[in-house]
Amino acid sequence: MRIVVLNILSVLLFISCNTSSDNVEKDSKYGIVIHGGAGNIVKENIPDSLIAEYNNKLEEALDAGIVILEKGGKSIDAVEAAIHILEDSPLFNAGKGSVFTHDGLNEMDASIMDGKTLNAGAVSGVQTIKNPISAARTVMIRSEHVMLSGRGAEKFAEDHGLIIVDKTYFYTRKRWESLQHIIEKQKKDKYGTVGCVAVDIHGNIVAGTSTGGMTNKRYGRVGDSPIIGAGTYANNNTCGISATGHGEYFIRYTVAHDISALMEYKGVSLKEAADIVINQKLKSVNGSGGVIGIDKDLNICMTFNTPGMFRGYATSNGDRQVLIFK
Repeated sequence: MRIVVLNILSVLLFISCNTSSDNVEKDSKYGIVIHGGAGNIVKENIPDSLIAEYNNKLEEALDAGIVILEKGGKSIDAVEAAIHILEDSPLFNAGKGSVFTHDGLNEMDASIMDGKTLNAGAVSGVQTIKNPISAARTVMIRSEHVMLSGRGAEKFAEDHGLIIVDKTYFYTRKRWESLQHIIEKQKKDKYGTVGCVAVDIHGNIVAGTSTGGMTNKRYGRVGDSPIIGAGTYANNNTCGISATGHGEYFIRYTVAHDISALMEYKGVSLKEAADIVINQKLKSVNGSGGVIGIDKDLNICMTFNTPGMFRGYATSNGDRQVLIFK
């Protein structure tokens, strides 16, 4: 009799545990949103074959992140994985596809922030780190600092086992020709920064941004991408934001944090806050660019004031979309 009772209890416990697990999976929310830069991106200027390449790579980045989230993984891992895909592609101005400075160099910046702890890490002006977003994460979790720059950041990354490559790895003919064109014409038409924001089943939000900077930049110029509060910000109480655009304006107006602050202090929605900052504040001073963002309730913004922005999102609700043009 005791054995029968124990067996019955075991079965009931098994059913209870499985039912509880199913409910957790059913009720869990997670999502991811990415961007590959904003600017003068119009359909007439991009061949259909290239549009397909961009769409495929954005889908690949979403896949890399969402597969981690749907298995109960951490948002920081999803953000890093998605940005790796974009950094490794010559299509975007980050990692492999980074643009050239005036001196013919590739100088990259990146940052990442954890919305639960408000801990953050960033690197700027690095030239040999294959995936700058991983360097930013390593600074965040394995140092007492927030930002490291130049050769010091590279040495730190090397000491911590990150992949270091020869500077020639970042050379692409398209970016080199773009530099020559801009030197002649002195104009720019696209901001190719990449970024990702994700929220996991625990409600933790992480935002990350990576860039090759501005074509033809000089004197060690640093934009908003590695600056916490300007190009990247995350707070579990509000949202996570990754920005792309004319960095000087995003720094002056602390765009990423401003969106979070509007939500926290004025109680506005993520979309409304992003619209106020991007389409009102920035636009009034001729600041161009855009942001992506997500909050714990899977509300998403992909707001920009330029003709286009490479972007996409996927959520546990089954919603998924990749877009380029307005």
